[in-house]
Amino acid sequence: MTKSCATANAGCCKKSLKKVVCATALGFVVAAVANEVRKPADQRTWHGFVAGVVPYDFRTPTPERVLAKIWDPEGPAVTPHVFGVGWTLNLGRLVAEAKGLAEHNAR
Repeated sequence: MTKSCATANAGCCKKSLKKVVCATALGFVVAAVANEVRKPADQRTWHGFVAGVVPYDFRTPTPERVLAKIWDPEGPAVTPHVFGVGWTLNLGRLVAEAKGLAEHNAR
């Protein structure tokens, strides 16, 4: 039995979208590295923004930075990655928001 056209096309679309997402992510990584390599060696920080919008950080993660990015109940819900390009969820903030909602609903 063969797949229906809709099912076959959905699989094709998923593969195409995955390729676009992967190519975009790779493009941001290349742009971030190029951004740093263009700087004189003594001015390279290995963290910043691609096109002033997408954050990157290629420094070796420290426990302090990991905690600050992933568990900061008073920080923003989305923060730059600890390592790499893009953003990550601040789980501390999400837990704090969930507790706040639970307390509000309990009243």
